Formats: sequence, C-alpha cells, structure tokens
Amino acid sequence: MKNLTTPSIAIIEDNEDLREEVEFYLQHKGFPVWGVPSAEAFWKKLHFHPVDIVLIDLGLPEEDGFSVVKHLRQLSHYGLVIITARGEKQERLRGLDLGADLFLVKPINFVQLSDALIQLGQRLQTTQNVSPTPTCQPNQTGAWYLEAASSQLVAPDETAIKLTPKEFDLLKVLVESSNQIFDRWVLHDLLFDYAEEPDVHRIDVILSRLRQKARKQGMTLPLRSVFGKGIAFVVES
Repeated sequence: MKNLTTPSIAIIEDNEDLREEVEFYLQHKGFPVWGVPSAEAFWKKLHFHPVDIVLIDLGLPEEDGFSVVKHLRQLSHYGLVIITARGEKQERLRGLDLGADLFLVKPINFVQLSDALIQLGQRLQTTQNVSPTPTCQPNQTGAWYLEAASSQLVAPDETAIKLTPKEFDLLKVLVESSNQIFDRWVLHDLLFDYAEEPDVHRIDVILSRLRQKARKQGMTLPLRSVFGKGIAFVVES
C-alpha cells in the first residue's frame, strides 16, 4: 500500500448501476478502484491488478460472496468488506467468522463507506508494512508476543498463528495490557468505532476464530472470559 489514505479497491457487484455508482464515488474520493460483476471476472483481473481491499456482494452469480471471502482470507491479508442486502444476524456473523473486516447493509452510505475504507487501509498498512526488526518487543507479554511484521501471535514454544487485521487489533489491546479485564463493549468501540449498529457479538466471533486457529496449531490461548466483566489475556508473572 503506497499511501495511508488511499488503499486500492476492487468491487465485486453484479448490480451494474450500483457498481458504477460506488466506483465513481470512490474514484472521486481518490481511491484507485476497479469493479467486476462476478467472482470469475474478479479472479481473472486480480492477478494483473492487485488491490488492498475487496468489496464483495454476497448474492453473486455462480460463486457466492461467502466463498470469495473465505478464499481471499486464506490467500493474503486483504481488507474484506461485505456489501449486501442480506443483513440478518446469521449472515453477518457468518461473514465475520469467515474473516470479513466489515459488513455493510444496502443501501450504502457512501460517506460512511469511504471513511471505513480509509480506516481499514490504515490498519492493514500498520500490520503489514512494519519493519521486521525486533520492534515487537514493546508488545511482548511474558513469553507470548505479537510479531507485527508478519502479523502473527507467537507462543512460548515459538509456535505461531497468522492473524487477520481485526484479530491483530484485538490481540494488540489484550496482549499489551495482559491480565487486565476488558469489557466487550469497550473492545467493540476500540475495533469498530465507525459501526453504525454496534454488535458486541463481533468480538465473540473474532475470539472464537482465534481459538479455532490456535487449536489447529496445538496451542491453547491464555484468553479468559470473566463472567459479568469481560475478556483478559492472562499471563502468569
């Protein structure tokens, strides 16, 4: 990403009018942007025109938006934004569980979208472009630490799990203040300060995804849920 405020954007939206409106608005705001009507067209173009953030409609022909989100999250650290008319809670949680950073329901507020893309772009650059020197030491908590250059959480035995931008942001708060209990609403405000409709379950989705990743690596994260109080990254002194 070359500029903090102007990440490059791809739009996958089969509604031609909406796609062109979003493209025009984002271009006017200074974003490098291109759009396609299907997942198939997206995969073909992405190879020659890399982007930082992808806006994805769920109701696409053939390969649906959920499938695109899942594959992109496995490939690299793209910013992933779901844009859909399907705003049910189950759809929202599924999208976030697959790794989406944002879930926006149509009709789209273009000003909100632009602001959210700038903030997401800044977080992506922070987690991806930090120099790979031992500057992760200030984040170190006991033998657990965050490696910003590779966007990983490293365990005492040097086992590591790759983190999405949102997972990194959440752990950065918890790891830097180990043993401190954070209320879920506080964590939500720190991670989703632009959210029009706050949903504290988004924090639980991220925590669940982190625990699943850790289990696959044979790790047990020292994340503790304290009834009635919140979440803490508990490290013995």
